[in-house]
Amino acid sequence: MLTGLRSYISTAALALLIVYFAYHALTGEQGLLTSAQRDQTLAAKSAELARLTAQRQDLEVRAKLLRDSSLSADLLEERARSLLGYSDPRDYVIRIQGDNPTGG
Repeated sequence: MLTGLRSYISTAALALLIVYFAYHALTGEQGLLTSAQRDQTLAAKSAELARLTAQRQDLEVRAKLLRDSSLSADLLEERARSLLGYSDPRDYVIRIQGDNPTGG
């Protein structure tokens, strides 16, 4: 009788092991039931990659224009005005009134 019980124990252990791995294959981090979530994450990351690639290309073009060999005077002037807060006398400046923290 003890011999018959040992064969059932090994079969039961194997069945539990199969159930354990099947459960994690379905619901685990990379399981079959989480594929929709992975697809959404992939779509979001792909959109972010496209946005960052376009931003990088724009920055590379701007950096190329600021090099000594191909210096763009317009771009240099635009950056200087932006950083220093100056405007050209021929520019039109439109002031928008908003909440002024100083009260003036």
